[in-house]
Amino acid sequence: MADPCPFCEILEHGAPATIVAEWREAIAITPLNPVTDAHILVIPRKHVDDATVDPILTGIVMKYAAEVADAVSPANIITSIGAEATQTVFHLHVHVVPRRHGDGLHLPWTGQKVVST
Repeated sequence: MADPCPFCEILEHGAPATIVAEWREAIAITPLNPVTDAHILVIPRKHVDDATVDPILTGIVMKYAAEVADAVSPANIITSIGAEATQTVFHLHVHVVPRRHGDGLHLPWTGQKVVST
C-alpha cells in the first residue's frame, strides 16, 4: 500500500499546516522546511500526481502561484515532474520562492555544465 499523500492529508483530514491563502481549486501553505522567508507552496485541492496529469488544473494552480509571486517578487516559481527532476511529494505543488540578492540559495543547475546524453 502506498504511503498517504501528505497534501491530501492536509486537504482531506485537517493535518496540521499553515494555510496562507485559499481558492476554490487550491490552497497555499508554508512548507515544513522553507528555503527562504515567505516560501509558499500552492497545492490543488484535487489530487494529481504532477503538472502533466491535468494541464488545465496545472494552469489554474500556476495562475495562483503567479498571484502569490507578484506579492513577494522577485521570486522563483518551480514545480518538478518525477523523482529524477527532484519531485519528492507526488501531488502537484508549485513552489513560490522569494529571492533576494545574496540570499545564498542556489538552484540545482546553478554553476553546472550541460552533460550531453
